Amino acid sequence: MAKRKKNSNKIPLKSAADIKQMRVACELASEILQQTAKFIQAGKTTGEVDAYAAELMKERDVVSAFLGYRGFPGHICISPNEEVVHGIGNDRVIQDGDIISIDVGIVKNGWIGDNATTVPVGNVDEETKRLLAVTEQSLYEALQHAKDGVFLADLCGAVAEYVRPFKFGVVKEFVGHGVGQELHEEPQVPNYRPMGRTPRLREGMVLAVEPMINAGTPRVKILDDGWTVITGDKKNSAHFEHTVHVTKDGPDILTARPREATPELLGITL
Repeated sequence: MAKRKKNSNKIPLKSAADIKQMRVACELASEILQQTAKFIQAGKTTGEVDAYAAELMKERDVVSAFLGYRGFPGHICISPNEEVVHGIGNDRVIQDGDIISIDVGIVKNGWIGDNATTVPVGNVDEETKRLLAVTEQSLYEALQHAKDGVFLADLCGAVAEYVRPFKFGVVKEFVGHGVGQELHEEPQVPNYRPMGRTPRLREGMVLAVEPMINAGTPRVKILDDGWTVITGDKKNSAHFEHTVHVTKDGPDILTARPREATPELLGITL
């Protein structure tokens, strides 16, 4: 889940004990995300997917970090096709050729794990496969900068710099964020190089890095439900996210999972 928030210079640092707790939450979030992704298929409704994720959370004795957050009504964010983020499970039937973005955030012992992926359903066209592959790779381009001493701007800028040659639109209104015992902590983590000087990353910072990339225009709008964000031209959007711990040796991806949208897996070339 990604929203702009008020800027502050206070970026929390997590201790080794904190990271141990976060690792548990993040591993559970990753497990639930992967299982929910496997459940998605044509003919199911987005509401059924939300209910399935809720049952997985119950089985693992965790609660949704999203349900009730500022009034959000879903256990997960589930966003088909033109929906960018913050989609709400309902009676919309998933169709062959759709892509479904799912964002899973959970709380375990007071600590949050947050991650997202976009799932292709059945016979997805080549351009949409390219969108998925580029968006996932842009996430990993950014994650390699999650190292002590690196400027936050270099991490953020890596997303847009990778995406630019492919002519896709980088969403600017919604951003990644710090995460820990609160869902949205400092700093903001945009998917483009911010203006001005940004802080250096420090060991112990934990970031939710989450590129949101549109097939067409980067412009978005929010529907009347006050949550669902869609692309301005109704073209598809993809969303991938990891929670990453900044260390002196580089990224420690707390929500680690196998790659899902490489060109090889999708049967395409970039």
